[in-house]
Amino acid sequence: MASRGFSAYISNSRASSAILLLPLTDHIIVNARAYVYLSITALFWGGNSVAGKMAVGHVSPMMLTTLRWLIALAVILVLMTPQIRRDWQKIRQHWLQLLAYGAIGFTMFNAFLYSAVQYTSAINAVILQAGIPMLIFIFNFALFKMKASFAQVIGFTVTLIGVLITAAHGDLASLVRLSFNFGDALMILACIVYAAYTVALRWKPAMHWQSFIAAPAFGALLSAIPLLVWEIGKDAAIMPDATGWAIVLYAAIFPSLMSQVLYVRGVEMIGANRAGLFINAIPVFGTLLSVLLVEEIFRPFHLVALALVLGGIAVAERGRPKPPQ
Repeated sequence: MASRGFSAYISNSRASSAILLLPLTDHIIVNARAYVYLSITALFWGGNSVAGKMAVGHVSPMMLTTLRWLIALAVILVLMTPQIRRDWQKIRQHWLQLLAYGAIGFTMFNAFLYSAVQYTSAINAVILQAGIPMLIFIFNFALFKMKASFAQVIGFTVTLIGVLITAAHGDLASLVRLSFNFGDALMILACIVYAAYTVALRWKPAMHWQSFIAAPAFGALLSAIPLLVWEIGKDAAIMPDATGWAIVLYAAIFPSLMSQVLYVRGVEMIGANRAGLFINAIPVFGTLLSVLLVEEIFRPFHLVALALVLGGIAVAERGRPKPPQ
């Protein structure tokens, strides 16, 4: 009897331990899935900067922005119309907010990005995007008093130094003279825009991800059309050639659709501050793709900036505030 009692005690203890471990296991699985989603997102977005550089002379910036969302929206309507119909009442209820997400996070960011790479290198464009997590933290703190750990502050600071080195092209004295490349200035504006979009996702209406992507995509197309008209009026529009169409298709499918879906899911799963840190992986993928595809020169200051960026994300992620047990 004693033996049976002891066995029952051990069995119950194991069952209790297993039950206690379930939330921890689920937490680990959620983190792992979010890390995969956000890493793939960073890969596609790194490729987006390189695609913008490759587009120079093959398709103009606003033409590329408009066509990518036209194609992306067509794919969305073909594949996602049943879900859009189911969520139509919610879409109507939040239509202005959803269109604003598309205009700011989709069109404005890419319009600045594709314009920036007309004047600066793709490597600079992807490394400057490492400043987005720091901007997300600043916006969250200013608007919601959301605090970060000391390690996260150190990580953001290290990342900022890497961004400044990139913006200064390795010449820190240019920061004092404020002699920034025009393309780098446009890229910094793009970073501010996307950080604001990321923080605004906290007000995202509760709806299926297909519906949430569809409505902002429509907003992105609507807001891109006036920019295209402006570009045509300046006689600067370039219709895509064969290379240009390949770039448009890549931008429409991967950065426009797949990356947005994965990024929104990542923010939902681990929060904007932590998800934003994975934007720091964009310079790694983007730099490699720039060297391989665009044959840009990888300079010593790029290496220093990348080391600081990666060091910043490592410190900030390891030192993030721990969730309640």
